[in-house]
Amino acid sequence: MARITTPLTNTEVKQAKARDKEYNLSDGEGLQLRIKPNGSKLWLLNYSRPYTKKRVNLGFGKYPDISLADARKLRAEARTLLAKNIDPMEHRDSISNHQKEKIENTLLNVAKKWFQVKKSAVTPNYAEDIWRSLELHVFPYIGKRPISEITAPIAIKTIAPIAEKGSLETVKRINQRLNEIMNFAVNTGLIHSNPLTGIKAAFEKPKKQNMPTIKPDELPDFMRALSIASIKIVTRYLIEWQLHTIARPSEAAGAKWSEIDFENNLWNIPADRMKKKTSSFRTVN
Repeated sequence: MARITTPLTNTEVKQAKARDKEYNLSDGEGLQLRIKPNGSKLWLLNYSRPYTKKRVNLGFGKYPDISLADARKLRAEARTLLAKNIDPMEHRDSISNHQKEKIENTLLNVAKKWFQVKKSAVTPNYAEDIWRSLELHVFPYIGKRPISEITAPIAIKTIAPIAEKGSLETVKRINQRLNEIMNFAVNTGLIHSNPLTGIKAAFEKPKKQNMPTIKPDELPDFMRALSIASIKIVTRYLIEWQLHTIARPSEAAGAKWSEIDFENNLWNIPADRMKKKTSSFRTVN
């Protein structure tokens, strides 16, 4: 004949005294109150794990933080899981790990990991531009959100103010960078798919236009205007340096004396400052 356990009362739980050795009071169906020699009282559920049938104890917390009614509710939830062959201890650990991952894997933290890879494939100046744009337009608004909770509507709402200002090139770049971060999250197993794949369709495309130029016969007038322009002398020298070397603005602005070969009138631009990551030589007259 099965042994019948009399359920505990609130008075029994409250008045249970410490002894020289720890002991248990049973409420039935595996729920126990363990009283330790120091007087602390812990709720435990003793159960058989699915499949292995190994007996284990699942802690529910301390009394009185967890009342008798609370403990019984937790017991009922655990027994519901067991009825479905789900181990309540593994289930709780899974939820805990998921919550921890959500806290750790925010958009900002994942972006930092992505950027460590990205910056090795671009020039330092371009890498700085990438990160600055995210710091300005993205991180203050959704940087603390878990990567798993970033959706297309959330991203579109974040980018919309930039589009409203007419900065469509910036919108295009932010879209691209967010998609790269999300693809990185997919490839590193943080999310199952990239929900931002089609967000560019929510914004107007920037109009393509050629950069403004001047004709060769207009160059003398330009140089005269440059010589009397109200600008810093270093800016004037930079423009003249570009005209002499036909270098990109970032390359010209980053030029160092150590890169100039005065004997051969050559400027050696290091590979890490070139767009295609290869060294370049320019004649300097």
